[in-house]
Amino acid sequence: MNSHFDVAVIGGGIVGLAHALAASRRGLSVGLFERSSAAQGASVRNFGMIWPIGQPGGPLYELALQSRLRWLDLDRQGVVSAETCGSIHVARQPDELAVLEEFCALGSHDARMVNPNQIADLSPLVRTDGLLGGMHSPTELRVDPRTASANIAAWLTETGRADCHFETLISGVSDGRIEASDGRCWRADRILVCSGSDLETLFPESLQKSGLKLCKLQMLKTSQRPPTKPSPHIASGLTLRHYTSFNACPSLAGLRQRIAQQSPELDQYGIHVMASTFPSGDVILGDSHEYGDDISPFDKPQIDDRIIRELRELIHLDDWTVRQRWHGIYAKHTSLPIYHDTPAGAVDVFVGTGGAGMTMAHGLAEQTWQQWAGDPS
Repeated sequence: MNSHFDVAVIGGGIVGLAHALAASRRGLSVGLFERSSAAQGASVRNFGMIWPIGQPGGPLYELALQSRLRWLDLDRQGVVSAETCGSIHVARQPDELAVLEEFCALGSHDARMVNPNQIADLSPLVRTDGLLGGMHSPTELRVDPRTASANIAAWLTETGRADCHFETLISGVSDGRIEASDGRCWRADRILVCSGSDLETLFPESLQKSGLKLCKLQMLKTSQRPPTKPSPHIASGLTLRHYTSFNACPSLAGLRQRIAQQSPELDQYGIHVMASTFPSGDVILGDSHEYGDDISPFDKPQIDDRIIRELRELIHLDDWTVRQRWHGIYAKHTSLPIYHDTPAGAVDVFVGTGGAGMTMAHGLAEQTWQQWAGDPS
């Protein structure tokens, strides 16, 4: 194993892996360091949605599309399975339909309005009773969040693109030097700290003043018969409140007001519902969003119950038995798509992609390396 690298990446989640991949593509020697035996944070506790439709039109949407291409590259190389499934936003209320129509009229995304019959053809899971219409986008991908990060790390190792050190807690970082909790040390010309929701181990003084906040989400999984036809990702009208891509729609304010008046608990717990189906028959359901001091180590059953209640109005499932429940925690910046700081010489911190890490990490990493190297690749 090497003791010196061109680049050392601390953190084996998707943000760290994306930066390691981008460095290796430029012929740099890479060391990747992860405290656990594999990624265990937000990178494995999500829907597996690559979700460009959630990014506002302009540079962030373009970055999401670039990131999407990197996932498809990994699929072509046999590293991960990245399925082009697209997405459907379902409208069951007039204000939801109005927001979707306004969004499509903007022309900022590859999306089109669809009627109930078209929705039924796209996904037999969607309930058509009371359905007014919806919006289809072809750009979204599906990856297995439980295996994707591990597969990328294994491929980096097997192909000699990186030395991956798992079960290695990096407890100290200085200019050109990293130290593990067991006393081992390495040197690197550039050090990237991609520590996810851990804002306390490395550079806590900087991170705690950064405008970052933690978000906890609750999710569930059911198991169905394997589908005969792949389904797009499915999102309800509640989702329009969550993603900034819809903020330019004039009808969104009225939608927000209706939900706040009719169902204040949805805002209290940050609930908007989505479903992602997998070839195995697994369906991942969610989710909620609690921030800062509202975060508890104990999950709230009323959140799970409300998620299921909302989803029962949205989709058909053969079996609603919950096979698994979990929560994830991610860091989110109040205004930036990713928080970047340079707390020491040749040390860069990249954290805080919020719930968009799977969607944005590869694009953000490529942008970073292009800026550093001055290359257009």
